[in-house]
Amino acid sequence: MRGGGDACGSRAGAVSWSRATRRPRPDMGSLSRPSSSASHGNLPHLLLFFLFVGPFNCLASYSRATEILYMRLLPSAGGQDLLSQSPQHSVAERNPPLSFSLASQGLSGQYVTLDNRSGELHTSAQEIDREALCLEGGGGIAWGGSISISSSPSADSCLLLLDVLVLPQEYFRFVKVKIAIRDINDNAPRFPISQISVWVPENAPVNTRLAIEHPAVDPDMGTNGVQTYRLLDYHRMFTLDVEENENGERTPYLIVMGLLDRETQDQYVSIIIAEDGGSPPLIGSATLTIGISDINDNCPLFTDSQINITVYGNATVGTPIAAVQAVDRDLGNNAQITYSYSQKVPQASKDLFHLNENTGVIKLFSKIGGSVLQTHKLTILANGPGCIPAVITALVTIIKVIFRPPEIVPRYIANQIDGIIYLKELEPVNTPIAFFTIRDPEGKYKVNCYLDGEGPFRLLPYKPYSNEYLLETTKPMDYELQQFYEIAIVAWNSEGFQVKKMIKVQLLDDNDNAPVFLQPLVELTIEENNAPNAFLTKLDATDADSGERGQVSYFLGPDAPSYFSLDSVTGILTVSTQLDREEKEKYRYTVRAVDSGKPPQESVATVVITVLDKNDNSPRFINKDFSFFVPENFPGYGEIGVISVTDADTGQNGWVALSVVNQSDIFVIDTGKGLLRAKVSLDREQQSSYTLWVEAVDGGTPPLSSTAKITILLLDINDNPPLVLFPQSNMSYLLVLPSTLPGSLVTEVYAVDKDTGMNAVIAYSIIGRRGPRPESFRIDPKTGNITLEEALLQTDYGLHRLLVKVSDHGYPEPLHSTVMVNLFVNDTVSNESYIENLLRKEPEISIEEKEPQISIEPTHRKAESVSCMPTLVALSVISLSSITFLTGMGIYICLRREKKHHREDENLEVQTPLKGKIDLHMRERKPMDISNI
Repeated sequence: MRGGGDACGSRAGAVSWSRATRRPRPDMGSLSRPSSSASHGNLPHLLLFFLFVGPFNCLASYSRATEILYMRLLPSAGGQDLLSQSPQHSVAERNPPLSFSLASQGLSGQYVTLDNRSGELHTSAQEIDREALCLEGGGGIAWGGSISISSSPSADSCLLLLDVLVLPQEYFRFVKVKIAIRDINDNAPRFPISQISVWVPENAPVNTRLAIEHPAVDPDMGTNGVQTYRLLDYHRMFTLDVEENENGERTPYLIVMGLLDRETQDQYVSIIIAEDGGSPPLIGSATLTIGISDINDNCPLFTDSQINITVYGNATVGTPIAAVQAVDRDLGNNAQITYSYSQKVPQASKDLFHLNENTGVIKLFSKIGGSVLQTHKLTILANGPGCIPAVITALVTIIKVIFRPPEIVPRYIANQIDGIIYLKELEPVNTPIAFFTIRDPEGKYKVNCYLDGEGPFRLLPYKPYSNEYLLETTKPMDYELQQFYEIAIVAWNSEGFQVKKMIKVQLLDDNDNAPVFLQPLVELTIEENNAPNAFLTKLDATDADSGERGQVSYFLGPDAPSYFSLDSVTGILTVSTQLDREEKEKYRYTVRAVDSGKPPQESVATVVITVLDKNDNSPRFINKDFSFFVPENFPGYGEIGVISVTDADTGQNGWVALSVVNQSDIFVIDTGKGLLRAKVSLDREQQSSYTLWVEAVDGGTPPLSSTAKITILLLDINDNPPLVLFPQSNMSYLLVLPSTLPGSLVTEVYAVDKDTGMNAVIAYSIIGRRGPRPESFRIDPKTGNITLEEALLQTDYGLHRLLVKVSDHGYPEPLHSTVMVNLFVNDTVSNESYIENLLRKEPEISIEEKEPQISIEPTHRKAESVSCMPTLVALSVISLSSITFLTGMGIYICLRREKKHHREDENLEVQTPLKGKIDLHMRERKPMDISNI
């Protein structure tokens, strides 16, 4: 950019621009040059620095006009502008902030933005295209946001002009900014037309130069514009040169390098390429056709120098007797030939034989008399423009006829036009064609007659008349086999004179052939999901008839679906919609070929279309969610269930592989059968259910997949005996006061079972007793609460031992545990070691064979066999009811525990242990190891 416009006029101000990077304190008064790099449509960010000369010339007295001060205005850190002065002013002054603004936005304002505080110029979001902005502009320079083009084709010929105002008033400046838009090679050369023709006369000498019109244009300028031209193929006959005029425009010239001959080759075709000087260079091309124009460089020539002609003396006037023909290899007017007799030909011969000057046909012009010469020599000239005539000699020999030949007089029955007889091909056998009368003009000789030529014809004498003959057909004629016949009626007399009458027979076509399909069964294939209006095939049927009788139209049969279309003229079969193999795999329908005869004939073909499969269907599970109920302790690799999956595709696209996405370390699936198996035995007490995701992947390319959720619920098996949590040991005991009232809760046995359902329903019973009167205590079979049945007597003092059996109601066989409950009846504990000694020395207790009785009945009966399969069947049947039952049992257990804790609070006085180590108020129900009895 360049700037000017000092307000006081003492010295021209200067404006410079650079990239938007601030460098620390450049030399005062230095001018930064514009960056040499430019890009199409995106100028680098510009930082506008205003450097001006003598800023105080307007504010101070004129006595300081000779002092030049260069100042640079930059925003300070605090938002204020610093005035950096030359070394003559060492005292830094704080100035009000400068503001920058465009005096007029104009067209340039669309491409450049100005920061009003920092003075930075930036390109806007709108792309700058030098060719679009400046290619049509004028040559003058205008300010105020306009665009200018310099008259010289330099890099700065396209300018954006800005008017910038600098405020506040004490530093007011009006700065004119010029932004040069530099050209880059972003346009390739382009010929105005794609086909360029140049005509070169065939006699053009070597080095002939011909300007090629319509040279290439390139909106770029300078070296980025068109620099050179070349031909892709010079044919060894041409070369190319480029001339530059004073305006810098380059014009290609075609130069002839060899001798041309239009009669050898009349045209040369090449590609002309225009190349600019960019880096990399860009090119444009057009087809260059070099036509060779004809000149009259060939003269007429006869192929023979002499022809011999024989004419009978009785020849009819006007009969052509011969024709001469010369050849000129030139074109147009240069090849026009006229024929004439040489001056050496006698006038008598010219009067007898007429020569057509345009066609060269010689006709008998007058009747041949008895005094006419028997031989005539006709010298004929072939004249061309600017040529020496070609010469041919015609020797005409006249044979005088003394006797007249026989005469043949035809009378036609069939339709005859211009000597041609027209017959329909379907005419029956023995169809009469014509009568012929044969006679001798002299009346002296016998005349014979016969038919000459091949064809289904015969010539018979017609009785009872003499010298009358009938020409008729001998068999049906077929136009498709032969359309034209040429025969002759020959008559000769006893003197050997004969005459021929040529008969031409033209058959007329009839619509006797139906169209014939090349393939009566057309088998097609098409992939499903085809594009609409997809091409299927082109049906082809032929009709041996001619004319409109052989014109075939195509139609779909009534069984064809509506979305198939058949072009009646071309026979192109298309389908207008997408086909889905899963919906229908085969289409079978008929098509008709109908000719245009009257009445029309037709034939039928069958079209069979097979829709090929594409992998457009994902595998589909029968259910989105699968649920399986499996008894725990199920053996490893046992069959849990079948995962059913289908794929509507076929072949490899429909082959499905199953895999377990999660927990594949525990479960595996058989792809072939879809069987889900567990690798290990499953324990419900460790984990009661499993949620799996199974993925199905088909064999298509690319493969498609889907997933399903698998829920495995483990059914409980009675594999855990009840676990007694209280009492904690067979050696623990409780003090029972003699004053305890009958019906009072003394203690309890508390047990849990890890199983569920009936397998976890616990019953309590006393199976062994020892003591003064142990039957005084009773256990509740449901709750395990031990209560006093009768009032204690003096004789009941001492140790009472109760062997309690804790049994579940499991299937197929209940499991149980035992625990010893020790009750010491006394007023107090006077000697703990005595009681402990009793516990250790107490003899074994005999077991009473008595089953506990509770009100809850098992939901199953004991099976005869302990095998797993009957158990699995029974559990599967009652699985749903078991889930409901488990919910009820959970509620029941919670209510029972709440009730039990309530009772404990009421009877704490009778559950005081004899040992201070056992705190029944805060006892922890921890499991203990008690063996089953």
